[in-house]
Amino acid sequence: MNASMTTQPQGLDHELRFQSLFNESRGYAFPCDAAGHVDMDSLSDRSLNNYLYARTVVGLEFSRPAVLPCTAH
Repeated sequence: MNASMTTQPQGLDHELRFQSLFNESRGYAFPCDAAGHVDMDSLSDRSLNNYLYARTVVGLEFSRPAVLPCTAH
């Protein structure tokens, strides 16, 4: 994954993962709640830009995001 948070804000025990349509090893992951809501205020500027970019190019560069339980604790 290219971008992810190393610390999880409270209540965000899942990740919203955008997988590349063209390169299996490329993608983005962002902390979220079980419903897939990302707290954009808690993201760094770089992560926020990556998140907004990934959302914009769903279907062109990335697949629809998946909500997965967070594996890093």
